[in-house]
Amino acid sequence: MVYLSLFFAFVLTTSCTQDFEEINTNPNSPVSVQPSLLLRQVIYDYGEQMSYEGFTAGNLLGQYTTALDFNLFDRHNLKSPQLGGNPWPIFYQNLRDNEIILKLSQENETFAVYEGPARILKAYMSAGLTDLFGDVPYSEAFKGTNGTVTPVYDPQESIYMEEGGILDNLTKGIAAIENYNGSIALDGDILFEGDLQGWVRFANSLRIKHLLRISNKMDVSSQLQAILADGNFIDENTENAVFDFTDGEPNNFRLARLRVGDFNNFVLSETMEEILTDLNDPRIATLFRPFANSDSGDFNGLLNGIDATQNAATLADYSLAGTIFRENTGELDANFMTSMETHFLLAEAAQKGLIPSDAQALYNTGVEQAFAYWQTELPADYLTTTGAFANGDPLENIITQKWIANMVNGYEGWIEYRRTGFPQLKIISASLNNDLIPVRMPYPAEEEALNSTNYQDAARKTDGNSINVKVWWDEQAP
Repeated sequence: MVYLSLFFAFVLTTSCTQDFEEINTNPNSPVSVQPSLLLRQVIYDYGEQMSYEGFTAGNLLGQYTTALDFNLFDRHNLKSPQLGGNPWPIFYQNLRDNEIILKLSQENETFAVYEGPARILKAYMSAGLTDLFGDVPYSEAFKGTNGTVTPVYDPQESIYMEEGGILDNLTKGIAAIENYNGSIALDGDILFEGDLQGWVRFANSLRIKHLLRISNKMDVSSQLQAILADGNFIDENTENAVFDFTDGEPNNFRLARLRVGDFNNFVLSETMEEILTDLNDPRIATLFRPFANSDSGDFNGLLNGIDATQNAATLADYSLAGTIFRENTGELDANFMTSMETHFLLAEAAQKGLIPSDAQALYNTGVEQAFAYWQTELPADYLTTTGAFANGDPLENIITQKWIANMVNGYEGWIEYRRTGFPQLKIISASLNNDLIPVRMPYPAEEEALNSTNYQDAARKTDGNSINVKVWWDEQAP
């Protein structure tokens, strides 16, 4: 971890001189790029920025937290990002850098070891992008200075299904790793420390995830069964695709670096409070703090989307996020994919009859791993009482437990709510979207200015860039 801290300090220092280097570089002279440095940069930059985005904006959409002020986004005016809510440039910057790694791996045999991880990362980030926005620039994007600056918007279906798309890149990424017989190690890998089999497990867990995501549109059972039979997916917390934050700068969770007033803007939501309280779930004390005005260590949540101009909430009456998100961020991960999420996905597949497995056993494993991930002791009777698989609707229980566990990935909770309807989110207090829960992120304003023709075409297909038009996999199957 000390080594990583020194490296990221170097990256942050050198990034401050980026403009100087561009001004003083001969554009006609090729510059050598080491894929190891780019790989490290892409993993860290994407993980750090999207963890922050997931907390500040994704957690509002997923109703884990609510905002006391600066809360137009929480009221579902998603075209007004505040303290977060603009992930578009994060995706495209890192996808462009990752494309350089992929190109180098294919052009130079010395770098062949990077092809598999680069394809897997491309699939991972592209899925995150299209799952939030729907149709997006893809086939003509990520090319940097060598590509068009006005890329067309590809349909989400083709981004998922066609050659060069999400599922294809995951399959080809695995094949590239399995076919690699060179002696050069994978350097710059802060997810698996160069363990190529870790990347294969990561890719297979992502295949499970994204096959389930499109399962409303097509039969994915045979593919899921093949992955299950092979058994080479993330199965233990020690195999998770994560990297650790630190307690101190520069590599701590960004919430620790916000002004205290900005951090105090995010409090426990009423939705999260009710779910955790009904479950008698001790993770509430890990994820949140007792509210200051409580005399007995109680927790209190606020309904999302208050009109802060009309109803000022008192901070001391609501529970702030837990110390793991500010004072003790060394206990927190940047979370790409985990065993707990994989087991909840498999439990869902089993419950729906897509794979021949014991849904309850998979669910129980997911819950046990989720408690361990959040460093909270699992009550001895949790899985036989309030958290029992059969306590109510098993499918709702599976998705709700996955939702709780994914708090550090708030966008994921919202995406899965859109796909499944679980957990049951609330109509917010003062909606700026006619009391509708959004089902996609809007394209950012700069797209209308910089990519006007293609933006206009995409906007027409989404009823004027509406946040209420479902993405392809969320539409009713024909």
